[in-house]
Amino acid sequence: MSLIKVSGLTIAYEFRQSKLIAVNAVDLDIGEREFLAVVGESGCGKSTLALSMIGLLPKAVATIVGGSIIYKGTDLVKLNAKELRKYRGTEIAMIFQEPLTSLNPVYRVGEQLAEAIVIRENRAELGEMATSASDVMQETHRVDEVNVKVSRLPRGKKRISSDLKAEAVEALKLVRIADPEQVLERYPFELSGGMRQRVMIAMALSQRPKLLVADEPTTALDVTTQAQVLKLMKELMTKVNTSIMLITHDLAVASQVADRVVVMYAAEVVEDSDVFSLFSEPMHPYTKGLLSCIPTGSKDDTKLMPIPGSVPDLVNPPVGCRYAARCPYVMDVCRTREPPLVEVKPRHKVACFLYGQ
Repeated sequence: MSLIKVSGLTIAYEFRQSKLIAVNAVDLDIGEREFLAVVGESGCGKSTLALSMIGLLPKAVATIVGGSIIYKGTDLVKLNAKELRKYRGTEIAMIFQEPLTSLNPVYRVGEQLAEAIVIRENRAELGEMATSASDVMQETHRVDEVNVKVSRLPRGKKRISSDLKAEAVEALKLVRIADPEQVLERYPFELSGGMRQRVMIAMALSQRPKLLVADEPTTALDVTTQAQVLKLMKELMTKVNTSIMLITHDLAVASQVADRVVVMYAAEVVEDSDVFSLFSEPMHPYTKGLLSCIPTGSKDDTKLMPIPGSVPDLVNPPVGCRYAARCPYVMDVCRTREPPLVEVKPRHKVACFLYGQ
C-alpha cells in the first residue's frame, strides 16, 4: 500500500528571464515501511523533489507547475503554509545534508530535542507559535498548560522538565549516542559530524513521522561513520514504523540499505526497480553507465568506463530523450519523442525505447 504517491510532478525555477524545469513530470510512490533510494548525479532534481514533499521549496524562485503529491488521501500541493505545518515534522520529517547548519548554534542539543517532542505532543495547542526553538522556549505559559515546563535560567540557559529530559535521553539512546545526558548539555559545534547527524536523526524520529526524507545525510561523513549511520537508519525504520526516502548520488550507498531504487537523470525518472533487479539486471543505458563507473574492488585490467558527454541544459532541454546525446544505443525515435516510464517487468519500470514502447 502506498504511503505517498507523486504523479506528474513538475517544478520550475525562474531566474530573471530564464526558466529551468528542475523536476519534469515525475511519477513515484513510497510504500509503508519501505526504504526508497533516489539516485542521480548532482543537478538532476533529487533535492528539489525532496523539498517539495514537505513544502520547503524557495517560494521566491520555485513553483510547482503541475502534478500532485498525495499523502494519505490529501494533495500536499494544494495546501497553504498553515495547513502544511500539520504534516511537516510530525507526518513527514527531513534530515538535511549538513547537520551543523541545520541545528541552531545558540541552543543546546537538549533544548532542540525538547522542541521537537513538544511540537509532536501538542501540535494542536502549539501549532501557531511553534515555528522555532525560541518560540517554544519563551511561550512557557502555554507549555505549562500541557504539563511541559520550560523556564529561563541565568546566562540564557534553559531548563526542561524531568519527563521531557527523560524522553530526550531515550531519543539519543535510540540512535546509539554514548553518554546522552552529557550530549544534551552540549552545543552542536561541540559534537563531531557523526554525532550531529545522529542528533538530527533523533530529532526527526522523536516526532514519530510516517515518512523520513534524508537528503544525502552521509555526504560530509567519513566512510566508517557513513556505514554506521546508514545501518542505524535501516534498523530504526522497523523500530519506529516509518518509511524512508534517501536522496543520494552514490549507488553503492543505495545498494546497502534500499528496498527500491529510483534513478533520475536531467529532472526525470528513467528507471524504477527493486534494488536486486537494478543491480543484477539494469535496463536503462544511463543506469548501466553509472554501474560501469563503480570500481569492482578486485585487482584486474578492467578500466572504468565513464559516461561520455555532459548533462543537457535544463533551461533549453533537447527534444526527445534527454539521454540521447550520450547513449550508445540511440535510435532515430529517441531524438524526436520522449520515452514514457512504463513497467516492462514486474516492479521494474524504465523510460527507454529499447524495450518496445
